[in-house]
Amino acid sequence: MSIPGLDTWLKTPQGLYVTSWERPRIEGIVSDVFGYNALQLGLPQFDLLGDNRIPLRQKVGESGAVDVRCDLRQLPFAAASVDLVVLPHVLEFNDDPHQILREVERVLIPEGQLVIAGFNPLSLWGLRRRLPGHPEGFPWNGDYLSVPRIKDWVKLLGFEIDRGVFGCYAPPCTDAAWLRRYHFMEAAGDRWWGFAGGVYLLRAVKRVHGMRLIMPKWNPRRVPRKALSAVARKGIERSEQ
Repeated sequence: MSIPGLDTWLKTPQGLYVTSWERPRIEGIVSDVFGYNALQLGLPQFDLLGDNRIPLRQKVGESGAVDVRCDLRQLPFAAASVDLVVLPHVLEFNDDPHQILREVERVLIPEGQLVIAGFNPLSLWGLRRRLPGHPEGFPWNGDYLSVPRIKDWVKLLGFEIDRGVFGCYAPPCTDAAWLRRYHFMEAAGDRWWGFAGGVYLLRAVKRVHGMRLIMPKWNPRRVPRKALSAVARKGIERSEQ
């Protein structure tokens, strides 16, 4: 997926602020995931799978320095063939995020892992894009998705969220000096308003529950045997005649 303005924004103080928080945390999450195949969908400017030990790691996207060029809504991978998928700021900048998640669910193996990075609408960053005269272009032109909304979507696809973290609590200043002045908000945000970070990371696991055979409920009571009844002597004598 080609996002206009992304390359330029990544070099700005805002972009450096966000990526300097996200990259080490994503790398830490994926470092202990094992398997054979891993995919990074989007943001090919960074190698977010570099610390992972899966042998085949590929960047996938519609443009840029990717290993596989394709539409993220139609991934050219077999079902249940991928162990790990990383989605860095893909869902909020695509017209069909549901289909992307459906494709991710299709290609992941049972117990495969999904890592999602997104901008938080319930934050100072989300508020900034709603104010009059907000800046144009990336990242303000995206459709920010809240964490509860993402949780609902992935739950319907059979995923279970097992880890989540918020970060980047400073206001979206354009000046690096002001971002440094607001650095104290990182520790304060984690302690007092953890849900209001500018960005979030979620890790989900694809659960596939086994089939359970439901047997009929049999009556455990045994039917008593019929007692033997004595044959009348008179009836025996009549039969002998």
